[in-house]
Amino acid sequence: MVNHLTRLDECYERGLLRKVADSNDKAMQSLAQAREWVTEAGYDCDAGSLRSALMAAYMGYFHAARAVLFRDGVREKSHYCIGVYLESYREKGLLQR
Repeated sequence: MVNHLTRLDECYERGLLRKVADSNDKAMQSLAQAREWVTEAGYDCDAGSLRSALMAAYMGYFHAARAVLFRDGVREKSHYCIGVYLESYREKGLLQR
């Protein structure tokens, strides 16, 4: 099994994650986007548009995760590496599964 830190290092080495200036403003904007997508997911679900609801829920998750990265001064180029980055929070006890 691949060590998580190796995967995180690889994300940085391959340019899929990179350090940028941290931005609380961008983090808050991304959280606002997350809320909008989750609200839309609820409307889609109520209307029986389950695939659309699933996509909107995923986008909500994506924008919420990006908020953490923006706050930390990290920019992503890979949805997979966002998960790897958040896994490092879980390993430190800062995020629950």
